[in-house]
Amino acid sequence: MPYPKKPTKLKLIQGTLPKSRANRSEPMPNKKIPEPPDHLNDIAKEEHKRMSTLLYNLGLLTEIDDTALAAYCEAYSVWVEACVIRNEIGAGWMTETTVNGNSIQRPIVGIINQARKAMKEYLIEFGMTPASRSKVSAKKSEEKKNPFSKLG
Repeated sequence: MPYPKKPTKLKLIQGTLPKSRANRSEPMPNKKIPEPPDHLNDIAKEEHKRMSTLLYNLGLLTEIDDTALAAYCEAYSVWVEACVIRNEIGAGWMTETTVNGNSIQRPIVGIINQARKAMKEYLIEFGMTPASRSKVSAKKSEEKKNPFSKLG
């Protein structure tokens, strides 16, 4: 399976974009923090607020990334809620016994795993996992100096 293509922004930050291979007609959407969609629950909206600020500050969030970010936040919310249910079940949360006496995996295990997998895929797309981040060498933002600070 081939590796997914990286966004040009990440290639530029990494210093791996040869000018000869750059897509000169690639759309360059404006940087913007999108509003969280109304359909997200409170957990997802809080994660949306947290992640959108982080991604925007890194220069990785644009006006057309709202759907991908919302999908990540929805997966995050499912994962958190499933983990809460897991914690309520307590010991033995991974399996349950059927009426026939067979031991089977609880559905919550699959829900947690699927949500975690979806979260990871979106985090990789945004360069937000340790492995994907290790390939990025972002330029640190310079603090703006106050020209009047020396006066008093």
